Parts: sequence; structure tokens; C-alpha cells
Amino acid sequence: CAWSIERPPGDTAGCTFCHTSSEERCSTCHQRHQFDPAVARHSEQCKACHWGKDHRDWEAYDISIHGVVYQVNKWNPQEFDFSKKLADADYVEPTCQYCHLRGGHHNVQRLSTVYTSMGMSNADRGAPLWKEKRETWVSVCVDCHSPRFARENLQAMDEAYKDAGLKYTETFKVAENLMLDGMGEPMPKDLAPDWSGQHIWS
Repeated sequence: CAWSIERPPGDTAGCTFCHTSSEERCSTCHQRHQFDPAVARHSEQCKACHWGKDHRDWEAYDISIHGVVYQVNKWNPQEFDFSKKLADADYVEPTCQYCHLRGGHHNVQRLSTVYTSMGMSNADRGAPLWKEKRETWVSVCVDCHSPRFARENLQAMDEAYKDAGLKYTETFKVAENLMLDGMGEPMPKDLAPDWSGQHIWS
């Protein structure tokens, strides 16, 4: 993103670690020294890049019901046989790869997230591309759930996303009004974010 390019190198080091040509290297997922497809089928392989303050994908998966069942059963070959190709996988719970690399294809964008980042504009839910993407996701969920369950959960996420977007906008409006009223002050040094972006007091 253009806004990242102008930031200090310390802020963008984590971004450039993944968002360079490493996205196109086999060893990003398959491990350079082992290159075993069975290793690449573990959700932890995605954690190398998809975690942290800017995109908490791993954290979201890890605390979800899918992630919890995965953590409990991942070493049980009867529940997760990672020696099987993804096209033949019959896991007790979906891994990142099972859904995003469905059938073993390598085009992750084909099954990327349905939602944009928080604060981004809402896409037109009626757009043909949007409908197609959602139906593709329903087709993945129906491997284990009913189509109605999948659609209802997408609808629930729509509502949560909409509510969160409103709160996000309200928060910035409050901050903007404080600045316009001359009440905005620099953050005290003892409350400033530390190097990782987390607030010391939290």
C-alpha cells in the first residue's frame, strides 16, 4: 500500500518479509529444507505470515471452533491424515489449506476473504462478482454444513461487519471533533504505543 511505503523501515520490516517475491516462492509454504507436502498442509505454515497486529488471520482461526478442534486433534492421523492430497482430505475440521487451497489448487486468491479491511468502503453486496464469491464460499462450507447454515453465517458476518464499520466511523468522528474544538492533545509519553504498536498500559 502506498501509505506503508512512506513509513519508517522499522514499521514496514514485517510487511516486506512476506510481501515481496516470497509470495511466489514454493518454499514460503513448503519449507526449504524439508519440502514435504504433508508439512505444507498444516495450518501453522500460514501462521508464518498471516498473523500480527495488521492482519490477525491466525489468531482468528486459532480461537475459532475450527481452530480449537484442529489444535486438539492435529497429531491424530485418524482425524488429520496430512499424507493425503488436499483433494482427498477428510479432516475432522477444516485447516487453512483445506478451505483456501481447496482441492489442492495453488491460487489462494480464488478463495480469499469475503470482507475488506475494517474502515474500507462496503462493496456492493448485489454485484455479480460479490454474489459469485459468496456462493463459492457456500460451496466450501457445505462440505460439512448445510447451505442454509453457511448462508446464515455469511449474513451474520455481514451484520457484524456493518456494525463494526459504523463504530469505526463514529470513533474517528469523535477524534476529529476533539481536534476541531482544540481539545486534541499529543499522547503522553507514558501512554504511547511501544515498538510493536501495543499500548504500554494495555
